[in-house]
Amino acid sequence: MEISTLQIILVFLVSCLAGMGSILDEWQFHRPLIACTLIGLVLGDMKTGIIVGGSLELLALGWMNIGAALAPDAALASVISTILVIVGKQDIATGIALAIPLAAAGQVLTYVVRAITVGFQHAADRSIRDGNLSWLSWVHCTALLLQAMRIAIPALLVAMTAGTDTVHQMLAAIPPVVTNGLKIGGGIIAVVGYAMVINMMRAGHLMPFFYAGFVIAAFTNFNLVALGVLGAVMAYLYIQLSPKYNKSQQTVQVVSPTNDLDNRLD
Repeated sequence: MEISTLQIILVFLVSCLAGMGSILDEWQFHRPLIACTLIGLVLGDMKTGIIVGGSLELLALGWMNIGAALAPDAALASVISTILVIVGKQDIATGIALAIPLAAAGQVLTYVVRAITVGFQHAADRSIRDGNLSWLSWVHCTALLLQAMRIAIPALLVAMTAGTDTVHQMLAAIPPVVTNGLKIGGGIIAVVGYAMVINMMRAGHLMPFFYAGFVIAAFTNFNLVALGVLGAVMAYLYIQLSPKYNKSQQTVQVVSPTNDLDNRLD
């Protein structure tokens, strides 16, 4: 697939957003479903981008930054995997399998960039002592730009070379035992991530609906729209019928101690 100059520029911009989002954790541009969809839109194959993003999102459900602990980098894995699938003509299973080592590599790059930005933090401290708030803003933006380049530079290199014979030969040279192992490992990670989310959100009284949803999805031909409408109807019926949401209003008479004493004297 030939990639145009405009597409390279757009891939660069989307990669920058994903790189900054993986650190800010605010706009969620680094999430696979968003990053892969945007890359697919830029490269002219949004459908493949959504499929890759949805598959990788299952892997990354349990990936989140907690305190100083950094999760595997979903941004680098999402961007490069989508480029390899669309531009490099790799199958989706291979792209998802490659996402696991890419996420680990992105995590290492994140630590490297954070080590570099320690110098920027000292510069920010000096600008505060000097009262130079304008320079403080520039320091913060430059440090954030480094995180953007952490994703954008590898993404550009892959985008410009993914369609070449050299890259095809390199990917074909990977032993099947490695790619198959990564595919199996990716499936296990997806199940573990999904289980972690269910464990955090688990509500015992709602689990029958959860199991019923799996049964309906497995034994019927309902699409996602039908399942969504069915879920909304069941939620509405549950709210209408559950005693938790339909407690009768009882009037409680409050008797003050003074009135109670007067009644006893009478």
